[in-house]
Order: sequence, then C-alpha cells, then structure tokens
Amino acid sequence: MELHTILPQIIADNHLHARWLNTLSLMENTGARKISASEDPATVTYIILKHAAEEHRHAFYLKKQIEKTGSELPTYAAQYLIAPAYSKYYLNQLDIDVCRYLKKELNLTGAGLRFAAYLLVTYAIEVRADELYPVYQDALDAAKSKVNVKSIILEEEGHLEEMINQLQKFSPEWESHAQKAVDMETRLFKNWVSNLSSEVV
Repeated sequence: MELHTILPQIIADNHLHARWLNTLSLMENTGARKISASEDPATVTYIILKHAAEEHRHAFYLKKQIEKTGSELPTYAAQYLIAPAYSKYYLNQLDIDVCRYLKKELNLTGAGLRFAAYLLVTYAIEVRADELYPVYQDALDAAKSKVNVKSIILEEEGHLEEMINQLQKFSPEWESHAQKAVDMETRLFKNWVSNLSSEVV
C-alpha cells in the first residue's frame, strides 16, 4: 500500500494520528542525534550545527502537534509509535549500509567516513522528506486537520540545497554516490511503509 493511501486512514483516527506524529518526531530526533554524533569537535561547520538544530526543532514541533489530536504521548516508547521496531531500524540501517558502501568504494575510515556518511545519509533523507511532508500536508488539508507541517516543508527544501552544496565540494562524482544512498533509502522506505500498512490496516 502506498503512503498517500495510508495517510488518510491515519489522520481519520486521532490516536493513530498522534502515534504517527510521534513516530515522525522520533525519526527527526534520530536524524538530529546522528548529525551531532558525526560532528568533528574542532572542524564542525555552521551548516552542520544549523542542520542539527533544525532537525531537533522538527522533532519538537511534531511532538507539539500531537496536542491538536487530543492525545498525550509522553515518550518514544513502543506503545506510542507506529511500527516502532522498523521506525527505529530504518535510519540506523541506512547509516550502516552507507558506511559499508563508503568503506568499500572510497576506503574511508574514522572522521572522513563519519563526515561522508553524514553527507550521503542526510541527502537521501532530505530527498525523502521533500516527498513525504508535502504528501502528508495534502492529506491534512483534505481532512481539514488542525495539524500542519508547512514550516517543516520549507526548511527541508533548504536542507536539500545545503546538502547538494556540501556534496559538490566533497566529490566530483557526488551524484553517483548520492544515487547509491537514495537507492538504499528507497528500499528501506518501502519496507517501512509496508510495516506501517500492516499495522494501520
């Protein structure tokens, strides 16, 4: 089942919708923590700090939107999420897959590997976010929901531009490396949607 088919069903059920928002918040928070973990303490840049801060803010914003569903989900414990195991696995597995690729193809290790993985993983996730959040916003508008993610959509578009700028400096072959990361993410995303679908339906 496609995401645009699942989302109206999620939005129609307030408690399910709250768990969906909490799941997105978890994933934004995981991304922010991964960006922070990849930072080099001496050479961390303005862009990396900005990006980590904005991902943390997205996690907070989504958590705050839960109030509009009339639910209260205090933590990221499994019972407050949709497809909890796979939602946690998804980003971690993408990180692992990209690191394996970079070790094999570019022989990277240490700080170089962490930075390259940050670039490719974040790029793939931003490509996904640029697709996912507008589909979600369309479903929210159609349902006349009080929840909205328009501010996240604007920031994610900016993030993608920033990632492309960083990747262009990283490698002249950045597009082929980025496509590999996108392919890995697409496979994991499809599995995630399948897990969501089985829980929602």
